[in-house]
Amino acid sequence: MKLLRNLGFALGLTLASPALAAVEIQDVTSPGGIKAWLVESHDIPFTSLHIRFQGGSSLDAPGKRGAVSLMTYTLEEGAADMDSQAFATAREGLAASFSFSVDADGVDIQAQFLTENRDQAVELLRKALQEPRFDQAALDRVKGQMLSSIRANAKDPDKLASKALWAMAYPDHPYGTSGDGTEESVSALTRDDILAAHKGALARDRVLVGAAGDITPEDLGKLVDSLIGALPASGTPLPTTAVSALKSGVTVIDFPGPQSSVLFAQGGIRQSDPDYFAAMIVNEVLGGGGFSSRLMEEVREKRGLTYGVGTSNAVYDHAEMIMGSAAVANENVAQAMEVIRAEWARIAKDGITEQELQDTKTYMTGAYPLRFDGNEALSSIMVGMQSLGLTPDYPNTRNERVEAVTMADVQRVAARLFREGDLRFVVVGQPEGVTATE
Repeated sequence: MKLLRNLGFALGLTLASPALAAVEIQDVTSPGGIKAWLVESHDIPFTSLHIRFQGGSSLDAPGKRGAVSLMTYTLEEGAADMDSQAFATAREGLAASFSFSVDADGVDIQAQFLTENRDQAVELLRKALQEPRFDQAALDRVKGQMLSSIRANAKDPDKLASKALWAMAYPDHPYGTSGDGTEESVSALTRDDILAAHKGALARDRVLVGAAGDITPEDLGKLVDSLIGALPASGTPLPTTAVSALKSGVTVIDFPGPQSSVLFAQGGIRQSDPDYFAAMIVNEVLGGGGFSSRLMEEVREKRGLTYGVGTSNAVYDHAEMIMGSAAVANENVAQAMEVIRAEWARIAKDGITEQELQDTKTYMTGAYPLRFDGNEALSSIMVGMQSLGLTPDYPNTRNERVEAVTMADVQRVAARLFREGDLRFVVVGQPEGVTATE
């Protein structure tokens, strides 16, 4: 399941660069009433477009797990009067780039095209979105690729750990199962199932649009109406809020090998929470700050128990979770878990130091070189902002919010959020001295 890719939106916003803050985001409404955000720049005759239909693989019908994923993966396998090869040839001839991806919260379409080829590229993309062929041969080929991936994941300890953790956290929600389905569910999918998934997932009532580059608001409005205006007005109802069922304890899944994959998690914090930035600062100090984090210092540097350990606050459309991971030699797993628990408890009890607070603020406000530049990144960041319910002026106020966090804030939030007694560990391997709990 590709849940973690949504984290890119949240973390990208948290670590946005100073260059982004100077960019003006225009709020555009198309003649047909569709909203879009635009960063207009005519320096280069090139535009990047990101379209996200919220819902994603969570919209699979009962018994049809994997249908939205199979539909998404097959969108570029032919459209209108073009089969898969003809579609690819036409795209290459326009020097355009299209990508279609899916996760538990959305179906994403990203496109890049030259201004001189914009009209033809948009028309080709329109056909993919509105007139996909879903030829049986293409469906069978992509289905085979999905089945191969499912079988490979069943032999991957990291994937097994993630699958088990999410199943425990959200047993009654789509987040609790893989959006790519199972061998049985994918094998049983029919073309009619894919047509239904297309109609339910690609609808105007859940679309987010970001564009950056050589295009005016007027032209973007026309482009958006062309691509999206004829899609269904509404689709499958979006999922409800996912309430975590995680409880403290340890799950061990036997898997042969010299090391174990270790995941640990507890409830997280939403971006809309007033304490969000304070929580991000605490997480950076604990496990999000790479080699400078406390967990890296205590687990790797001082004790040599792993090559790497880290944490993140995973924010999804309907849930949030603080998650961490490490790969640890079987004989060291018990000690590594003990240290992680101890650091979790220490930061909750004692918080962080003034130096850690200032260093982390410096990092988060852009002192470090960051990745968010270029039209493609900008279009995706804007879609991420919309998915989190932010406003176009967010980049201009974000650093002020980070700087406004006080030591009292981080100490309070550390005690509130980082609860060692709530940590759930999932260990896939043959760890020595680790006993599974209920």
